[in-house]
Amino acid sequence: MSLPVLPRDATDNDLVQMDEKSSKHAVGDLVTGSVEDNSSGPVFVSSINNDEPIVTRKELWAYYLYYNGDNGVGPLGFSMTLFQSLAFGAGYDPVKGPGSSCNATDSSGQCVLPWAGGTKSVSSIVLISNGISFAIMTAIFTTIGSAADYGTFGRWLLCVITCICWASQFAEMSLTVPSRWGLAMALYMIGFISYGATLVFYAALFPRLARNTLHSRTLRAKFEAGAISREEYEVEESMEKNRISNISTAHSNIGYIVTLCLNLTILIPLAKNPKANNYTLVLVNSYWVLLGIWWFIFQQPRPGPRLPKGESYLTIGWKQIWAASKQYKKLPYTFIYLFAFFLLADGLNTTGTLVSICQNDKFSFSFLQNTYLGLAQALTSTFSTFGFWYFQRYFKISTKKMFIVTNVFTIFIPFWGMLGIWTNKVGFHNVWEFWFYNVIFGLFQAPYYAFSQTMMAELTPPGFDNMFFGLFGLSNRASSMIGPNVIQAIIDKSGSNWMGFPFLFALCFSASLVIWFFVDVEKGRRDAGAWADSIRKKADSASQSSVDIVNVN
Repeated sequence: MSLPVLPRDATDNDLVQMDEKSSKHAVGDLVTGSVEDNSSGPVFVSSINNDEPIVTRKELWAYYLYYNGDNGVGPLGFSMTLFQSLAFGAGYDPVKGPGSSCNATDSSGQCVLPWAGGTKSVSSIVLISNGISFAIMTAIFTTIGSAADYGTFGRWLLCVITCICWASQFAEMSLTVPSRWGLAMALYMIGFISYGATLVFYAALFPRLARNTLHSRTLRAKFEAGAISREEYEVEESMEKNRISNISTAHSNIGYIVTLCLNLTILIPLAKNPKANNYTLVLVNSYWVLLGIWWFIFQQPRPGPRLPKGESYLTIGWKQIWAASKQYKKLPYTFIYLFAFFLLADGLNTTGTLVSICQNDKFSFSFLQNTYLGLAQALTSTFSTFGFWYFQRYFKISTKKMFIVTNVFTIFIPFWGMLGIWTNKVGFHNVWEFWFYNVIFGLFQAPYYAFSQTMMAELTPPGFDNMFFGLFGLSNRASSMIGPNVIQAIIDKSGSNWMGFPFLFALCFSASLVIWFFVDVEKGRRDAGAWADSIRKKADSASQSSVDIVNVN
């Protein structure tokens, strides 16, 4: 929504004073025309309002610190290792039959568990749990994702989901014997689902924060006053989005480093303690609680409009997603990107899971070895995130070009794993390859997450953040209910983890080609802005007509 037009010589302080004056009015007074109605009920909602407060330094740091704690070491890494370890301990060698040990020196290398009246390999069960988790995420994002645009629902939604993730991580203190592998699977899935949801709803906050920094508001005011050109405004606004996205991603990696270093204070002195892994998970989770709670304290209120009368939080999301999906002709590049990213995220997420399974097998589910490998990834991730950002800012390189560089290595990882089908010399068969993988992943995949998020922000209609980031979350997380199920079927049939890599390589390669050649970010950004303006103008007109009718009566 447009800001008050400032004179050409206006300063940042002038803007602050104007916002302080405007804040004396009712906070949260929504922009007229934020909702477009039709016969079936409200369809679109804009979360922009007249008096959104400028982002404070304390609020921005709280945003960064939340991601610092929400670094995935617990729910994404150690929880899966613990689950896989207990399942492996409870399983048996199918060659030798029930009662045999998968850990025996003369074992066949295969390990199965009773499953649905038959048996299934431990690797397949881990992949199935991931597939089910992503399916549940799909239901969450489609049902209540867009509903986060209304009132304060989004604010409380992130808080509740975060608390669920914290609780599941603390509950893993009870996972101490192999017979509890079923409980380990359940807690892993709860933690994984809630963790994935925190990432999506946390990311949905990003466009609104970026839109309300002092720099962004000043840029907008100068553009509307004619002090800067549209091209200059778009470049500088994109740089501001990239700044926040890259710094938040860097904080996630910094948190990854700190957490892993803290883990060593338990894993090394308590190496022979059977509960050392459980204690480590409690420590990791406590770190997130300590840093994450500040966001819920310092987040400023930026509520959306009230939920329309007669609507439900459980149905409004489906209506909005259905309505948004029909806008593909007006927002072609937004939807091409969402489709391509759906495939790319499925390929990358499943590749990460498959490599982790191979890594856990190679290092005998060692939390200590995984900590060392994680440190290698975290250190390179932090370096590369800042490095990519400074390089982009210095040379004014577009988000898409930076994203393309990271895509090349997204394709390279499953290609490398695919080589392991034909030779044991390379292809994730050797210890050095997992060090190599974690370094490469850190150098190029950490910036991947930052740039993919920024591209989505640039292609999202202003004010419709949760609706379109809900679709983005569907592409990023929920898409991966396909890959794990396909890969587990391939592994079950072939008996080899490596046979899953060709499918993942094809998936990542085809998705990257679509993004490289068929997504025009500049045109997509302007299409998104024009679409958002048209929706608000239609609703403004409808609202004014209603007022005129009331006045006549």
